[in-house]
Amino acid sequence: MDIMQVIEQQIKENPIILYMKGTPQFPQCGFSAQTVQALMAVGEPFAYVNVLEAPEIRANLPKYANWPTFPQLWVNGELVGGCDIVMELSRSGDLNGILKGAAKPAN
Repeated sequence: MDIMQVIEQQIKENPIILYMKGTPQFPQCGFSAQTVQALMAVGEPFAYVNVLEAPEIRANLPKYANWPTFPQLWVNGELVGGCDIVMELSRSGDLNGILKGAAKPAN
């Protein structure tokens, strides 16, 4: 499986996935730390990929997503955005609805 297929599979298999620098317990950049805090405040489980330990994903995800930076939050197969967008959604209260809806299977 090539790296683009790996990325596509990760995004399809996880309703909420965060591509970040570091881990939720030990973020390794301020933007990843802010994004994780916003996600944890909602309380829904989410998957993550530490792009510092996955250089092929780090190099290719920006091409796949057409989004140049990390972190990247994906919900239900769609790119939500990076830190600034996630923080704005958190401030407005919209992040809660986006994540709560994603964590539950559609009926």
